[in-house]
Amino acid sequence: MAINLSKGQKIDLTKTNPGLSKIKVGLGWDTNKYDGGKDFDLDVSVFLTNANGKVDKETNFIFFNNKQNENGSVVHAGDNRTGEGDGDDEVIDIDLKSIPADVEKVAFTITIYEAEQRSQNFGQVSRSYVRIVNEESNVELIRFDLGEDFSVETGVVVGELYRNAGEWKFSAIGSGYKDGLAGLTRDYGLQ
Repeated sequence: MAINLSKGQKIDLTKTNPGLSKIKVGLGWDTNKYDGGKDFDLDVSVFLTNANGKVDKETNFIFFNNKQNENGSVVHAGDNRTGEGDGDDEVIDIDLKSIPADVEKVAFTITIYEAEQRSQNFGQVSRSYVRIVNEESNVELIRFDLGEDFSVETGVVVGELYRNAGEWKFSAIGSGYKDGLAGLTRDYGLQ
């Protein structure tokens, strides 16, 4: 049975699941009834950072146009442009044991594509979540439902995997960004 996290909660991932290596990180969402007349496209981006929380090289910024890092230990399974249907909207495949040693954090974010031009924000998004599944057993290990705390934000840091004493932990963050992907890339050191 999955462990449900609350905002700000941290949990051991590999210590409590010995031998865990390959995981799927599924992110999903729904859009509220929206009559703006434009498509609503949310995108998952992943930032692989050093100990200072910065991305050292562009290949460690994973998104729909750069689907994996250099050694293929973090792979974006593909862009879902509508978010329609049940289940995960976008999935990241991760081999924890192969993540390069200089990567200390793997941050998962969701942004709204062309949010400003389309006058869209996370106040129009509901039922957002992230879940971590053991790829070998297909058992859901962790789930974090973000709730409805957002209004004008156009980007959200959902959560982070991070190294701690040789183990991987997960932190449920749920922090909004008013300036979407531009703000995220700036704060993670890519601008």
